[in-house]
Amino acid sequence: MQANSLKKIPATVITGFLGAGKTTLIQHLLANIGDKKIALIINEFGDLGIDGNLLAACGNPNCTEDDIIELTNGCICCTVADDFIPAIEKILARDVPPEHIIIETSGLALPQPLVAAFNWPEIKAKVTISGVITLADAEALAEGRFAHDEAEVEAQRQADESLDHISSLHELFEDQLICADMILLNKAELVNAEKLKDLTAEITREAREGVPVVAISRGIIDPNIILGLDMNAENDLASRKSHHELEHEAQHESGAPHHHEHDHDDFKSISIDLPTISDVAQFEAGLAGLISQNKILRLKGFMAVKGKDMRYIIQAVGPRIEGYFDRMWGFDEQQQSRLVVISDAKFNEVEVTEQLRQLAAH
Repeated sequence: MQANSLKKIPATVITGFLGAGKTTLIQHLLANIGDKKIALIINEFGDLGIDGNLLAACGNPNCTEDDIIELTNGCICCTVADDFIPAIEKILARDVPPEHIIIETSGLALPQPLVAAFNWPEIKAKVTISGVITLADAEALAEGRFAHDEAEVEAQRQADESLDHISSLHELFEDQLICADMILLNKAELVNAEKLKDLTAEITREAREGVPVVAISRGIIDPNIILGLDMNAENDLASRKSHHELEHEAQHESGAPHHHEHDHDDFKSISIDLPTISDVAQFEAGLAGLISQNKILRLKGFMAVKGKDMRYIIQAVGPRIEGYFDRMWGFDEQQQSRLVVISDAKFNEVEVTEQLRQLAAH
């Protein structure tokens, strides 16, 4: 560890694509971190902070609901000054500051602006980035999604108009890889050993030199590995430049005009309140068809189930749906159903909302 960071609070940034398992990883870390005092900053891309709700139920006495700050006004990379800096300042102003800060970014966030924010005077003297952890879905990558072959991406686009946005996802994924101090290939149990070996080698080539690529299952890894990197990443921005930064530099050198765009324009996120459902299996079966029909990228939230005293968590990445009862409803807590849906900007928000409400009502 560098001498100038000895008195700083270490922060770990956890980034990764939609459905890679960031929340599951953080829940595992909190459950196995011992007595270390932790603060969480959760950046859920959408109007409803689902992740904060899930993580608040982690049961770790050293990470209470008061230690969780949700940023729901857009991704961190767009709201550094308005949301992220005040969130860090709020944490630092506490009578008993945390020993470590964990920051979960939106699946759509560029990590580079967040790393740069740690050089702001309000933060730099007190906090350092111990490491940037990028979580990747090994199963999705093994199936060719977010491929590095531009010709293949173009072929996919020609075959299915809905895949037009995948090139943006691909670019975001590469930016998350290049910024990482460690890359975790999650869901490794769903990939055969030979394919996993090839995938690890491919990701290693895409990452910065020396960055370890580790295959894990169900978000399980020793917390000391994740939280003890001591990389002071904010001091190493030059090696973590994003596509846009490199493109801007190249265009500046060539004298070509540069037009600023934002990848988030390719996505739409909505939050939906739904009625209590009667049959979980029937709802999930109908949901699979609805996701396929509307080409929904990501869905997550919680449901109230008729006759059940427990809350039902539901998550979907593409056609794969997972659900489980996580805890009892609180005595004074309203039993309700809420979902966040993320898709490309072309999907019909009104139609999808109505279809979900009809499905829940049956």
